[in-house]
Amino acid sequence: MKLFVDTADVDAIRRAHDTGLLDGVTTNPSKLAEVGRELREVVAEICAITPGPVSAEAMAEDCAGMVAEAVELSSIAPNVVVKIPMTTEGLKAIPIIEKEKNIRVNLTMVFSPTQALMGMKAGPTYLSIVLSRLDAIASDSDALVRDTVTIKRNYAFATEIIAGSVKTQSHMLSCLRAGVDVATIPEALFFKMMVHPLTDAALAQFARDWQTVPQ
Repeated sequence: MKLFVDTADVDAIRRAHDTGLLDGVTTNPSKLAEVGRELREVVAEICAITPGPVSAEAMAEDCAGMVAEAVELSSIAPNVVVKIPMTTEGLKAIPIIEKEKNIRVNLTMVFSPTQALMGMKAGPTYLSIVLSRLDAIASDSDALVRDTVTIKRNYAFATEIIAGSVKTQSHMLSCLRAGVDVATIPEALFFKMMVHPLTDAALAQFARDWQTVPQ
């Protein structure tokens, strides 16, 4: 599984990148609002930190506007991936952006298996299910993850499935079991997955016992 951090905080991205385990970054307008920085400036800085894909969101609502915005965003750096919304206009824009403009698309805001099917038929590089928003309305996000992976496998779609906004290790485990291609996670979870209390306890015991070993 590839791991992307979901943030526009460049310091957090540097910390994750320094581990050698970071595969990419996703941003959105809310993440940019949190850091209070202009889109082009922060995306350029992120792209300079990591060579992996960096998703930046197109805000146009019509196909032509999305295509124009995708071209503009992709000019920031070669590793920019453009987020396009799961709408009729977005689906129309995807093949133009991917095939004619040679720009990778991350189709976002997918919340049902049928949306996932239609989205993958349009041919984006990535398709994002936003788990936290499903959880907020008590919807079964794990079931959607499983269904989307099944659809991809049944019909041999090339699109990589992103489990977006994964907040807990339990959700990560569900995504791993389902065979999701990518998970986007906050910095806190990125580092939390490296830690276990039994590891800490064993290392502390070794340190104590080492003091009794003749040197």
